[in-house]
Amino acid sequence: MQVRETASDGLGLQVQEGFGCATVPASRADTSAPMLFNTLTYAYFFVAVFVASWLLAPWRRVRLALLLGASYLFYAEWTFVGWERILHVQGIERWAAVLQSIKYLPLLFVATSIDYWLGRALGRAEGRRARRALLVGTICVNVGVLVFFKYWNWGADTFLWLARVVFGVVLPDIHLRVELPIGISFFCFMSLSYVVDVYRRTIPPCRSYLDYLTYISFFPHLIAGPIIRGRDLLPALARDARLTAQVGGEGLFLVAVGLFKKVVIGDYLALSLVDRVYAEPTLYSALEVLAATYGYAIQVYCDFSGYSDIAIGSALLLGYRFRINFDAPYKSQSIVEFWRRWHISLSTWLRDYVYIPLGGSRRGRARKYANIMVTMLVCGIWHGAAWTYVVFGALNGAALVVTHAVQERRRRRGRADGAASSFAVRLLCVGATFTFVAASFIFFRSGSLDKAWLMLGRLASLTFYHQNLHLSVMLVILGGLVLQWVPRRFYDRARAAFIAAPAPAQALALFGVALALRLAATAEAVPFVYFQF
Repeated sequence: MQVRETASDGLGLQVQEGFGCATVPASRADTSAPMLFNTLTYAYFFVAVFVASWLLAPWRRVRLALLLGASYLFYAEWTFVGWERILHVQGIERWAAVLQSIKYLPLLFVATSIDYWLGRALGRAEGRRARRALLVGTICVNVGVLVFFKYWNWGADTFLWLARVVFGVVLPDIHLRVELPIGISFFCFMSLSYVVDVYRRTIPPCRSYLDYLTYISFFPHLIAGPIIRGRDLLPALARDARLTAQVGGEGLFLVAVGLFKKVVIGDYLALSLVDRVYAEPTLYSALEVLAATYGYAIQVYCDFSGYSDIAIGSALLLGYRFRINFDAPYKSQSIVEFWRRWHISLSTWLRDYVYIPLGGSRRGRARKYANIMVTMLVCGIWHGAAWTYVVFGALNGAALVVTHAVQERRRRRGRADGAASSFAVRLLCVGATFTFVAASFIFFRSGSLDKAWLMLGRLASLTFYHQNLHLSVMLVILGGLVLQWVPRRFYDRARAAFIAAPAPAQALALFGVALALRLAATAEAVPFVYFQF
């Protein structure tokens, strides 16, 4: 695994680069890899947790305590410095190594605990002023933690750049550099949504401290989502868990599908074309850069939807069901439909906790469009502290505004929407939407604005040599697109057939998937793209 390097973002600022990889703390860059879902380490860990948790199933609270401990172990493993380093030093150095290995567990525990007690206080409070004060408190805690850890470095770099360029003052770079705790964007959003729902009285406050700690820290969703709402998981944690053959089979099927998407499609495209083109776009033709642009769109979908499948499958095997997070987004006929199908847990979170509180569409068209732009800028910045993400959010926000305006104009004129259009028109809309999304992902993937401009410049060069394009890569890109159009009933039939199959047949199918993964796997497991957020 590689530590991401820094590069200029076009404003003279330093931003992290290497967006096919997760953030690796410098302290463990020379040690074993973290517990990625696509490694044997995670498989051993999960099997141990699976067996122990179901042995403890008759004792719900003891089982939850085990899952909480396993989740904290899973999280701490990302900053673990290695037993060799701990055991071969003495005294204060050993304690320093131990503290380094668990340095972000206190943050996770304290932030979670604060929101639990704020939620309890909200449940008891009756006065409007007191309730608002408690709500402001939880917003300050979660947004404050997120802003400090995720945006401090970016803000400080921007301040230094403005001082130098605008005021001609060169300030020494002596500000504190903050390391980003992995998964902070996800657990902060989960905890914040819970307290807001308690404030809105859509859910009662959680009465069990253990249940709430487990809800936030549950390891299948802890590092990269999906963003699970309290109303979906907390009631399940309060009940005795059950595992049937059907649920177990569905969980295994989802894990296998997710690993196939990630390793066979996503990692192959990243290593065979995408990473190389984005590293040095000037070495490639416009045709090759275009292929890499489409290839990254397929890669990031297979990578993140594959992760979501593994997370959902892992949770199912432990007795808990998460909602779907992707729904064939590249068959969308508009950018509005795309954001209803892409990263559903994030897009619905932004709708419920940003767009609607801003006023939604209730205060006229101009205010609606402004709210959309603000929401998508939040979406972009949520993904990372860099100007590339601001541009990504702004592009998608502008596209959503234009699409809503066109659709509203058509409705006012009594014209039918795209569903009633001819097949050719619908196909053109799908192609245009996918192309726009892939183009906006240039900013999402590029490590800096400079790199993004280079990519766009190469696309504008209209050069067509293609010695770096191999048939296998093009077939995988095409196959990734075709999979979006496979009717849902075929997927459901395959899942039902796997679930209904006898255990030997299931084992044979899983062995076939494992063999494909073994043949496609690289020497080191490639981290999931969304682990960096």
